[in-house]
Amino acid sequence: MSAAKKILLIQGHPDPAPERFCRKLAAAYADGAREAGHEFRAIDIATLDFPLLRERAAWEKGLAPAALRPALDAIACADHLVFVFPLWLGDMPALLKGFLEQAMRPGTAFRYRDKGMPEKLLKGKSARIVVTMGMPAPIYEWFFRAHSLKSLERNILGFVGVSPVRRSVVGMVEGSDEHRRKWLAKLRRLGAQAR
Repeated sequence: MSAAKKILLIQGHPDPAPERFCRKLAAAYADGAREAGHEFRAIDIATLDFPLLRERAAWEKGLAPAALRPALDAIACADHLVFVFPLWLGDMPALLKGFLEQAMRPGTAFRYRDKGMPEKLLKGKSARIVVTMGMPAPIYEWFFRAHSLKSLERNILGFVGVSPVRRSVVGMVEGSDEHRRKWLAKLRRLGAQAR
């Protein structure tokens, strides 16, 4: 096993109901990580109360809401980030997007420079994106070209320096119990590997 890592899992399902499969996947990942000796923390977007950003000036020059400061500190301290969320209308749920807009702001995730590209403040961190959906995963990846995943990987995480970013696309979540068991076992293994 590799050295112990500080893992932060961001649960992006806006519904706090424990029966949601995203929550079961996150629990499996957490179990694997803890059993392997990794330091594990989690943020549950559904439990946070924060405003949505409505203007550029608030994003660029404003301070993150006090309710999100512990989450921002946890992101800064983590070695590995894990995002778990369902695909809604072809993208991440709005609450997760609102959280990322607050979290990935100037001065926190990147810093503007006088010239050239911004400085990436989250360099050295890796990430895993776990997205669930009702359709078969190959349809999303090939026909729809995984556009929302690519946006999160490149336009958000890549922009602030997170690399590598790996993905687990869990299709047919309403499928068989055996299908779900396989995914839960896979997430447990990924947690142990901090991947």
